[in-house]
Amino acid sequence: MKLLIFLFLLLMSCVSLQVFNAKTAELISHHQVEINQSFPKEGWVEEDPREIMQSVHECIERTCEKLCKLNIDVSNIKAVGVTNQRETTLVWDKDTGEPLYNAIVWLDLRTQSTVERLINKAPGRNKNHLRHKTGLPISTYFSAVKLRWLLDNVDEVHEAFLSQRAMFGTVDSWIIWCLTGGKNGGVHCTDVSNASRTMLFNIHTMDWDPELCRYFDIPMEILPSVRSSSEIYGWMVSSDTPHITLRCLGDQSAALVGQMCFNEGQAKNTYGTGCFLLRNTGTKPVISDHGLLTTVAYKLGKDEPACYALEGSVAIAGAVVRWLKDNMGMVQSSSEIEKLAAAAGTSYGCYFVPAFSGLYAPYWEPSARGIICGLTQFTNRNHLAFAALEAVCFQTREILDAMNQDSGVPLTQLKVDGGMTSNRLLMQLQADILCIPVVRPTMSETTALGVAMAAGAAEGVGVWSLSPGQLPHVTSERYEPQINSEESEYRFARWKKAVQKAMNWETTEPCYNGSGKSLGTVLFIFILLQQLCMIYGSK
Repeated sequence: MKLLIFLFLLLMSCVSLQVFNAKTAELISHHQVEINQSFPKEGWVEEDPREIMQSVHECIERTCEKLCKLNIDVSNIKAVGVTNQRETTLVWDKDTGEPLYNAIVWLDLRTQSTVERLINKAPGRNKNHLRHKTGLPISTYFSAVKLRWLLDNVDEVHEAFLSQRAMFGTVDSWIIWCLTGGKNGGVHCTDVSNASRTMLFNIHTMDWDPELCRYFDIPMEILPSVRSSSEIYGWMVSSDTPHITLRCLGDQSAALVGQMCFNEGQAKNTYGTGCFLLRNTGTKPVISDHGLLTTVAYKLGKDEPACYALEGSVAIAGAVVRWLKDNMGMVQSSSEIEKLAAAAGTSYGCYFVPAFSGLYAPYWEPSARGIICGLTQFTNRNHLAFAALEAVCFQTREILDAMNQDSGVPLTQLKVDGGMTSNRLLMQLQADILCIPVVRPTMSETTALGVAMAAGAAEGVGVWSLSPGQLPHVTSERYEPQINSEESEYRFARWKKAVQKAMNWETTEPCYNGSGKSLGTVLFIFILLQQLCMIYGSK
């Protein structure tokens, strides 16, 4: 009999359900459903919580059908794990079970003015004012400012809070609450890896912090309970899959576990919509002096110690390829980017800083914006494709440099995973720019594998062992640097020059005239008309 683990992956724009064999780590079946994203205003990114749950239920139904076709009884499923975008923020009504607003996605920028206001009231206007408790800078990235925006700007949320009906959670909390009964007794909880990304969680006491909640003026009663990453939270209420236990682990922590980075000093980088490089620092948190985040990596059991990680987050990685496809029409599919870049073989001096949502680590500068520089008449779309891939690698290099400085021990190889790692040119570029080997597992679903391992190892389930000698063996391929370090340093220095040109581009309070046009735009138009009059008036 096969002992199976169900996994729900809530990624940037899809819900994916995967089923693993708990003995061999073999992927048995999977089903994926795309989720629509909406962009109501510039810098705003939202998802519909109802659509998320509809996709979850569709994945359950389709996967059960596939298992039946494989002659596998769904009663063999022993646990369900959930892994998710960690900072995406939702509020819902506990009485009706309905969401009170769309989910605000992690890279949404609407809270920039809120962040600036919070930084201005901090001593010395220090954005790291709360880092000693949270491990995080004050940034648009994290959940607390998104929740603050919802309470301040959405009447339904404010009214639900006043009548004690509001419940807050990241995506994992919403799914677990719905799957365990929703308004009819659903479990309102999260795990330590997700809680540590809210700016409301004390990474030392491992609980919500009253002082932090007062700082953001967030009512503690709307927060979920916090559990370890590997324990039974509740039971799934479903006619298809009854009495299955649930637990969760944030997506990047799940990838760290799936890469078997259980030892201090081991690191992985996940290439998805963004890039997320985590380095295991053991049972003591390391506070960064170089712009990195200190986060809770995992806590694999109620009575087990928490393990921490240094993390560098890049907002735009795979999203730059999607931008070239959807916004610019340069390619018909994401896979074409490798062919275009390979045809050029170089960016020919073109550098691309995809700061569409500002810059995350190590800068934490929301006012930065995307820039492409070094263009000549010779530049074509092949060079731009190459520059886009290089941008992902340069951003990772900046994080790795900061991580080496914080730890004092240079990383000698980088484990990688995520959808972009199927791009072999990208992986070779990454090794060249880092000047260290890059190691990619041939089984790419490491995030799913990680949460499967945590779910199966939970007390009361016990179908998966996390003992060093019993971890699943995953084969990998290795990319060695192929250029000399001088060339790598030259290209990286040029990238850093481009980054500086992208800084301080946007302001949160532009000056507008009565027609809604900025005065800068009006002045530009006036000067342009004046110049045209002078030109044509002189002829």
